[in-house]
Amino acid sequence: MAKTLEELAEYIKGAHADAQTTIVFGELTVVVRADKIVPFTTWLRDDPECEFKIMIDICGVDYPNRTPRFDVVYHFLSISKNRRIRVKLGADDVMPVPSIVSVHPSADWFEREAFDMYGIAFAGHP
Repeated sequence: MAKTLEELAEYIKGAHADAQTTIVFGELTVVVRADKIVPFTTWLRDDPECEFKIMIDICGVDYPNRTPRFDVVYHFLSISKNRRIRVKLGADDVMPVPSIVSVHPSADWFEREAFDMYGIAFAGHP
């Protein structure tokens, strides 16, 4: 069992080789490609080492002089493991990000807010 954030980061990288992990100020951030967000968040929820069953929020971050312009940032909580994790992906105002409403129904409102505030579209959003 991954007892530390470092062990959890290594476990995630072992299962998802293309994921990038960093730990800063005692917080684990995982960067994934937008097209991987649905299977990745499903895995985070269902994997017995992770059990990130609660999506706390989704927010957008705007970097006007960067490509891709936006980050979509997800925060998850595992009550059973007493852990939090941040998942990020890059997005633009052209290509929609896959919706995770099928994985976490509570994402509905947050995805709508990211669209209303930043223009980040979510493919498959109800």
